[in-house]
Amino acid sequence: MADKKPHLNLVFIGHVDHGKSTTVGRLLFDTKSIDEQTLRKLREKAQELGKAGFEFAFVMDNLKEERERGLTIDLSHKRFETPKYYFTIIDAPGHRDFVKNMITGASQADAGVLIVAANDGVMAQTKEHIFLARTLGVNQLIVAVNKMDLVNYDQNRFEQVKKDVQELLKKVGYKIEEIPFVPIAAYPGDNVVNKTDKMPWYQGPTLLELLDTLKEPEKPIDLPLRLPVQDVYNITGVGTVVVGRVETGVLKTNDKVIIVPGREGKGITGEVKSIEMHHEAMPKAEPGDNVGINIRGVGKKDVARGDVIGHPDNPPTLVKEFTAQVIVLNHPTVITAGYTPVFHVHTAQVACRFEKIEKKLDPRTGQVVQENPDFIKNGDAAIVKIVPTKPLVIERQKDIPQMSRFAIRDSGTTVAAGMCIDLVEKPLK
Repeated sequence: MADKKPHLNLVFIGHVDHGKSTTVGRLLFDTKSIDEQTLRKLREKAQELGKAGFEFAFVMDNLKEERERGLTIDLSHKRFETPKYYFTIIDAPGHRDFVKNMITGASQADAGVLIVAANDGVMAQTKEHIFLARTLGVNQLIVAVNKMDLVNYDQNRFEQVKKDVQELLKKVGYKIEEIPFVPIAAYPGDNVVNKTDKMPWYQGPTLLELLDTLKEPEKPIDLPLRLPVQDVYNITGVGTVVVGRVETGVLKTNDKVIIVPGREGKGITGEVKSIEMHHEAMPKAEPGDNVGINIRGVGKKDVARGDVIGHPDNPPTLVKEFTAQVIVLNHPTVITAGYTPVFHVHTAQVACRFEKIEKKLDPRTGQVVQENPDFIKNGDAAIVKIVPTKPLVIERQKDIPQMSRFAIRDSGTTVAAGMCIDLVEKPLK
């Protein structure tokens, strides 16, 4: 049974068109997580849309619009098992407009697979995704160098791409000796699940085998309950169902809970009637579980995406302002006090104002290089004071790291990423 095996959330990241969806589709097909018939239908559909060769990708891209565009838009969740684990795959879009979904995805992931195409090598988004994965706390990574068939399975090309990627990984602080590289060709199926004879120079594990070398994440069950809300549904005969992933703590049926900020911004209380995961009722939910919960006394209007569920004796922290450490990734000019972009924190999206830039840091060492600078720009790290324009739940990195990270977006791009290091609470009542 799947639930006897440890569960991991796995995010696939990398540049658009480097083969993430195809790799995932191949993985699911070769592990028999989807059957021949499903694949045959997808193959026909792919040909019909003039996208022959996209059938594996279609396994994940189950939105009609995505099939027509050949792009991954939303995050799709699929389950599959290895001998050791059962995985939920978060297929994160590589395309620019979709980086914000990638952020929501990566911040849920226990581990990541970075896909880099052998023919293209490192691209702009490869860099951005590596940086984000790091800032968002994806600590375990596997790198798959895909499309080896397009470079005639050439070892030198593999070694070159590996070297380039390792430099990037080292820059953002990954320990490169801990990160395995595997040469694959997802479309023909080399080294994804089945070993290939086309690369005799590579004797290491396949991608599937590497997944079983991942370490099981420590479940932060001793921390207070934090469950950010992803969606709210009204289900006939059941009532309001709140969907989200437990980040920390444990939720049990009959628990009294508080939803913060809730409609009024002062918290809404209720009692957990039922918890469901993958359409099965469960007595409790632990970190990493994506669940639907029905809460007595809570209506659809009381709760929204971005709210956080906790226990009343240790409710989620609503902030007046917070101090953050940020890194500027991609801002067209400079960031000064008064700048008010959208912060993506767990599932919340809230405009927040840079109140004050307190210190500029050396992004490699974390040492202070300047006090009270007038501005910060690309590549700079800084300590800043932030004021949300509407109610927001965030926690200190040292208290609940899972709830402290965020990305900052403006006009469709990720301009910065960071984490909350201190805060001023806003009382609930």
